[in-house]
Amino acid sequence: MSDTTPAPAAGAERTRWNPESYLEFGDQRSRPLTDLLRRVPLSRAESVVDLGCGPGNDVPVIQQIWPEAIVHGVDSSQDMIDAARAAGAPGSDYEHSDVRDWLRARQENGWTHEEPRLIVSNALFQWVDGHLDWLPDVADLVPEGGVFAFQVPGNFNAPSHTLLRETAAQPAYARHITEKLRDTVIGAQEYLSVLSRPGWSVDAWETTYLHVLPGEDAVFRWISSTGARPVLNALPEPEKSAFVEEYKATLREAYPTEAYGTVLPFRRIFVVATRLAER
Repeated sequence: MSDTTPAPAAGAERTRWNPESYLEFGDQRSRPLTDLLRRVPLSRAESVVDLGCGPGNDVPVIQQIWPEAIVHGVDSSQDMIDAARAAGAPGSDYEHSDVRDWLRARQENGWTHEEPRLIVSNALFQWVDGHLDWLPDVADLVPEGGVFAFQVPGNFNAPSHTLLRETAAQPAYARHITEKLRDTVIGAQEYLSVLSRPGWSVDAWETTYLHVLPGEDAVFRWISSTGARPVLNALPEPEKSAFVEEYKATLREAYPTEAYGTVLPFRRIFVVATRLAER
């Protein structure tokens, strides 16, 4: 076992997630996964692990490319796992676990299902501090010819996040918030450097999507189900309602609504690491 293997996560599920809110923009959230998977150099993938599987909406995207795939989803949110199991997508099963605990269990005990040819993650690792230290350990779980592929947001310096941090830093709100808000962005080159080792081929790139969102306060509705959850979960009333109104006002100014909707630029970082077969 690598000495960078993460310790078991204590209190890993501090933030509660709302599957229904998350799926409001399901098509836009799934598009980066589709773009990622189309760069995966596998003609077949009978077994796939989906780290940070959420409510199971990744399963049809994966099986559209590899219809034979059995998808094994892992997520630290019991609410998300319950929603995924309730959806009951054919060819899928789910495990409630923090990714660090899951990694340790696989290193110590091996697989509880068929060894995966693909481990994929759609917007998980940005939530896990120190993940650069042990990403190679995740990659090492795939066999020769296998692939570790993931994408993460690269937008923590965007107005949606800087305004979130600025508003949450006000004394009336800050005294309730114990979870650190994300304020750093790991770039594609850093991921490339960490995963580029002998016996591996790594493809890394970034893309900025221009999501056109419908309806009133669309950017708030988007971020309230993801990046703003730690704040919204932490605040009691009446502070929560006051925060929401203040944050919405700043977002309306930063992201004006056009006749065709509200444009949300969203930078994402992609990595596909392939384990080469020995010659």
